Amino acid sequence: MTAAPQFIDLNHHLSPETLARKVNPLKDIIRVVTNNPQLISLANGDPHHSLYPIRRIDYEVASVASDDPVAQWKSLGASAPTQILSTSKDDESKRLLNSALAYGHGAGLSEALRVVTDINIKYHTAPNHVVTMTLGNADAITKCLRMLATPGDSFLADEFTFAPMPMAAEAHGVNWVPVKIDSGGLVPEELERILANWDPKRGRRPHVLYTTPCGQNPTGSTLSQERRKQIYDIAQRYDIIIIEDDPYYFLQYDAPGSEPAHMTKDFAKSLLSIDVDGRVIRIDTFSKIMAPGMRLGWITSHPAFHTHLVKFIDLSTQNPHGFGQILIVELLGPHGWQLAGFDRWVRSLCADYQRRRDFLLALFERDVASTGFASADVPEAGMFIWVRVDVEKHPRFVRAADDATGANVVKTNTTTLMTELFDACIADGLVICPSSVFILPADPRYDDMPSPIDDRSNFIRVTFAGSEETMAAGIPILGRVLKEFFAGSSPTK
Repeated sequence: MTAAPQFIDLNHHLSPETLARKVNPLKDIIRVVTNNPQLISLANGDPHHSLYPIRRIDYEVASVASDDPVAQWKSLGASAPTQILSTSKDDESKRLLNSALAYGHGAGLSEALRVVTDINIKYHTAPNHVVTMTLGNADAITKCLRMLATPGDSFLADEFTFAPMPMAAEAHGVNWVPVKIDSGGLVPEELERILANWDPKRGRRPHVLYTTPCGQNPTGSTLSQERRKQIYDIAQRYDIIIIEDDPYYFLQYDAPGSEPAHMTKDFAKSLLSIDVDGRVIRIDTFSKIMAPGMRLGWITSHPAFHTHLVKFIDLSTQNPHGFGQILIVELLGPHGWQLAGFDRWVRSLCADYQRRRDFLLALFERDVASTGFASADVPEAGMFIWVRVDVEKHPRFVRAADDATGANVVKTNTTTLMTELFDACIADGLVICPSSVFILPADPRYDDMPSPIDDRSNFIRVTFAGSEETMAAGIPILGRVLKEFFAGSSPTK
C-alpha cells in the first residue's frame, strides 16, 4: 500500500499577526478536561449544565426517504413527511447537548468535526487535511486572509468577485491583483502572466489566490478540470496558497433541456482533491444547502494552518454556536438523514435549482435575448446568470481611438451607460446587480490590461434562486427596459 504524501512546510506564508498570536491558556485547560473526562475539574468558569434552562431541543426536518426529497418537500407543503431529531438531557444525547451549550474548543464540537470530515471523505480526496468549524464562509475567509496577510501584501483574485471578501482584507493592508476571467472562470494563462512578469517595485510577489471554482459569484462560471490542474501547477511553481471558496459546490447542473441526471453523476473534482502539498485551503458552508442563517461551515486545511486558525478562534469568535452543531450532528447521525440521506438531499437540490435555472433561461430567451441587446452564458453551477449587455449598439456609445489614450486608460463610456441602465431598471420596478459592484480594481501603474475592466463592465447579474413568480415578473421588465434604453438618444430621466 502506497504511503500518503506528507505536506510541505508552508509556515513562511503566515502573517506576522499570526506568528505573534499566543495560545489562549484557558482554552488549553478546556482541551485537557475535554480529552480526559475522568478528571475532577475545579478550573472551569462556565455555568453548570444543570442550570441551562434547556432540557430538550427538537428539530423537525424534511424526510429524505423519497428519491427527490426537495420536490416532495415543496409540492406537499405542510403535509410533506418529516422526521424529528431530538437532543435531550434525558437520553443518550445528553453529553452532546451539555457539550454544545458549554464553552468549547475553537475547532468545534468533536462530533461536528466528525460529520464534516465524513462529508469530505465522500466528496473529496483529502486524507491529510484537517477540518475546523466556522461561522460560515464570510467568517472563514476573513480568518484565512488574516492568517496569511502581511500589510502591503498583494493577493490574487478573479477580476469580478464577491466584493465583501476582498474588502475584508483591504483593511489589513492587502492590495488586490485582478486576474482575468472568461466564461470558463479564471484564465490560467493570465494568472501565470501576472506572476512571471511581477515587478519587484510592487513589493512581494503574490502568495495567495482567492477563487470560487464552481458557480463563481457573480459570473456563474465553473472551472474545468483542465483549468483546475493548470492553476494548481502554477501555484506549485510560484509557491501560491489557494483559498478555494466553494459555497456552490453542491449546486452543479447539466445542460438546459435535459432531465436533471445529477442524482447519479459525480460532482466536480475540487482543488482540494488534487492538493498534494497542503497549499489548498478549502472553505465550505451549509448556507446554500441548508439555510444561511445557520452561519455554520468548515475549513479544510494543512494541519499547521488548522493550529493557527484554532488559536485565532479561541481569541476571537470562540467556537461556533452549539445549536447549529447539534443540528448537523443529529441530521447526519444514525437517527437522522445519515450521509446517504444528505447526498439524496443535495442531489435533489441540484435538480430543483437546475429547473429554476432552465425556467429563467427560457424567459430570458423569450424576453431579453430576442431584443438583440443582451446575451448570457449557461451556468454549470451556482445561483446566477451573467448577462452581457451589448452597449456598443447603443446610439450614445463612444470609443476613443486606440492611439488617443495610454495603456490601461478607459476608452469607452460603458460605465456611464450601465449606470443609466441600472437606474432605468429601478425606475421600472426591477432590481438587478450591475457588474460595477463586483469589480476588483486594477492598479493602472502595473496591471497591464489590454482592455481595462471598466470598458468590460457591460454585465449584470440576475439570480434564479428566487421563486418562478419573481422571475416571471422580473425578466419581461428587463427586456422592456432594454428596448427603451437602446431606443433612446438621451439619458433616462
